[in-house]
Amino acid sequence: MPRTVTVGIDGSSESRAAAEWAAREARLLGLPLRLVHAWQPLEQAPLLCAETDRDAAEQMLRDAAEGLRLRHPGIEVTVEHLPGRPAEVLCRAAEEAGLLVLGSRALGGVGGFVLGSVGLSVVAHAERPVVLVRAGERAVDEPEAEPARAHRPVVLGLDTAAPDDGPIRFAFEAAARRNTSLRAVHGRRAPAAGNESAALSEVLRPWRQEYPDVGVVEDARFGDAAQLLVDASREASLVVVGRRVRPRPFGTRIGPVAHNVLHHATAPVAVVAHD
Repeated sequence: MPRTVTVGIDGSSESRAAAEWAAREARLLGLPLRLVHAWQPLEQAPLLCAETDRDAAEQMLRDAAEGLRLRHPGIEVTVEHLPGRPAEVLCRAAEEAGLLVLGSRALGGVGGFVLGSVGLSVVAHAERPVVLVRAGERAVDEPEAEPARAHRPVVLGLDTAAPDDGPIRFAFEAAARRNTSLRAVHGRRAPAAGNESAALSEVLRPWRQEYPDVGVVEDARFGDAAQLLVDASREASLVVVGRRVRPRPFGTRIGPVAHNVLHHATAPVAVVAHD
């Protein structure tokens, strides 16, 4: 199967926002857009009710696809209605995709966002990049958007003690596609023994050479890394964080920084798994 931008859709406002973001990203990447709906009939539901629910879900998928084709001409859009538990279906879909996009729901005020059990499970287990988009997300990276919002930087959370190529490359490529800059954020909770700014510069030096057209802002300072990234998200088109793949006896964890950023960032968040 060729790589796609895949989005989980269930008819909710957050999944519709995710689909719009995914369509714009598919256009930037030059990839097809795949809409996936996981359908799990209730065991005790009458057969007629199950068929009615399935028909309604299939109609929802067709309507969503048609709307995306009209709003984003030139993008190939396909739909799949897959039986099974949503988290398992979406994890399988992620493995077949270049990128998986899901929605998250705002709590309102400054309370952050809701990432349900399905989204948490997918982010924790998918080995492909997963992007979370909040409901009502504006098209801040589209040329047709407000000029002041159209070229916001991509923000990268970077740990200079254990940098990994996966999230760094993802962030640089995202910035290059958007013709915007990259802001690399490194936070530390305690005074450092060495020069953190110099360490950040050293990590980024080969990437600056590989992506000479991407302007880079280095931001190394004292403070909680997650909070620094949440603050930076207010002026970002996308926030990129890593998730270290570490199998544990009681399941896979997302990690405290990624977890907090997912729940509180005001821009879409990409979680990139790495060793």
